[in-house]
Amino acid sequence: MADAVQGSNQGTDEPSLTDLIERSSELKGRLVAFAQSPRFDRWLTPLLLEAAGPERYLDEGGAVRITDHFILRYRLPGGSTVVDRFVAGRKDLTAADREMLLGWRDPVEGVFEVRGKEEDAVVLLNLVDDLEYRTYSNAGRAVFRGVSGGGFLHACLVPVHSADGAWLVSGAMSYYPRSKASEIAQVAIELATSRPEFVFRNPEKIEQGWQRMREDRAAFVEFCGGDELVLTPAEAEDRLNAYYRHRQQAAVAGKQPGRARGRRLPGLDLPLFELPRELADSDTIGVIYDGIDGLNFYADYGMLQELFANPARAGQKRYQDLLRAYLREESISPLPIRRLAAAHPETADAVFRKLLRKPGFTWSEHGEALLRRRKPWYYESEPRPGVSVIGDRLSRLAAGRR
Repeated sequence: MADAVQGSNQGTDEPSLTDLIERSSELKGRLVAFAQSPRFDRWLTPLLLEAAGPERYLDEGGAVRITDHFILRYRLPGGSTVVDRFVAGRKDLTAADREMLLGWRDPVEGVFEVRGKEEDAVVLLNLVDDLEYRTYSNAGRAVFRGVSGGGFLHACLVPVHSADGAWLVSGAMSYYPRSKASEIAQVAIELATSRPEFVFRNPEKIEQGWQRMREDRAAFVEFCGGDELVLTPAEAEDRLNAYYRHRQQAAVAGKQPGRARGRRLPGLDLPLFELPRELADSDTIGVIYDGIDGLNFYADYGMLQELFANPARAGQKRYQDLLRAYLREESISPLPIRRLAAAHPETADAVFRKLLRKPGFTWSEHGEALLRRRKPWYYESEPRPGVSVIGDRLSRLAAGRR
């Protein structure tokens, strides 16, 4: 059956696609056994228990998905993955084995529309990133027996790294008939908006995202009077909801000017934005819509402004603790600290000298190095737009059009 994929590359040292897919099955089995060994219990077991919930029930598909995510993407102490440790500890792996395994660290999670079948493969359109994937299973074509064109798969794919354009299903796969198109479209939209990095696997979406974000930021600045606000949590929610209603009204009016004029459209008065609980308890919220980092929210930002406006406060513990938290937390980018230092050039040096106990510290000379030491994760990859872009196919499905 596997011979239908591609014949052997006789006379060359390169493994064929058939060979790679067969080998992937062997490697995946060994990798799963390695991940489920006692050495990883302290990390994998809590993930499975959390997914099982208070009822302590997790079906086989759910357990497979959690385990697969743990193997490919979970960061162990030191930053390595289970795959990294497996490859590092196996001296018997060939160069092709290593290339394949390490390629699995960059899986594609998505909601896919089945476009058709090609011999042992299915051709899938990822509704999240709008790219096509020719996909195989290392368990053979029988896995796709119930899959038909026009249906949908919720799956995770990994590359067959030496074979350009070939992908493998990794972990559990869920199939849905075309009658579920509207529900599947909502799942894809939620995935695209909650995980925009999935969308930006497609380079075209990156530029589209930047353009959309530039337009949205300009509208925000016009509506709010600037790109930086300091408000109470209640004021922040009210202002953002007023802004989003304004944007939604403008979008509807642009598409249906006659219908929208002079009428209150249904749904526009519903809250569209709600602060997370950890921000809702703050005295003030900083709302910054940056041209690179996008729209972000910062707890107790008004208190931090007070510190930079009056560096004598740097001797008070609560101000020190707040600035240290801004420097320490991975959920906070360098943006707010850069903003405050730029807004208060005459006092920034005094604030950091007191906090760091370094009399010779100057922001202009040492500030960027400080941020790189404290927030290396921010500098490890290229910035991406803070606005997801929904593809045409997903838009049509969400609207109920095939």
